Amino acid sequence: MAARAAAPGGAPDDLPPRVVATEPAVELIRELVARHGPVMFHQSGGCCDGSAPMCYPDGEFRVGQRDVLVGELDLGDDDDEARTSSPSSSRVRVWISGSQFETWKHTQLVLDAVPGRGSGFSLENPTGKRFLSRARTFDERELAALGEFPPPAGADMDV
Repeated sequence: MAARAAAPGGAPDDLPPRVVATEPAVELIRELVARHGPVMFHQSGGCCDGSAPMCYPDGEFRVGQRDVLVGELDLGDDDDEARTSSPSSSRVRVWISGSQFETWKHTQLVLDAVPGRGSGFSLENPTGKRFLSRARTFDERELAALGEFPPPAGADMDV
């Protein structure tokens, strides 16, 4: 994977990330950040757009109290000066609705990008690419480790 969520505070570095991103997804995210500034994702169980991950300018989507922070993707940055001046610029929060998290908490969210038309509400819509969710099932050892570090909900955070 090209990017993985940083381990939550107090967690060991080898804790399996709840969210990762492929190289095509990271490239598209960087393109969107260059155009729009910092971004965030919300994975809903949606009606209109199914369960497509939606990309918004950071802070533009109102996170609900039951939404779950799956993780913060660490995109890294080839430019050390940019990373030093704004360490959070390479971090992208990925949220999921609480009900969707309960259904999919046994899986790792794999954020990918493929050719096609994105959602009308998501920033990638005019790019000719769209974000896509994939999943990998955690094994029993991974689930046990993750159980010790439950992800925070919107109610637990100042968002």
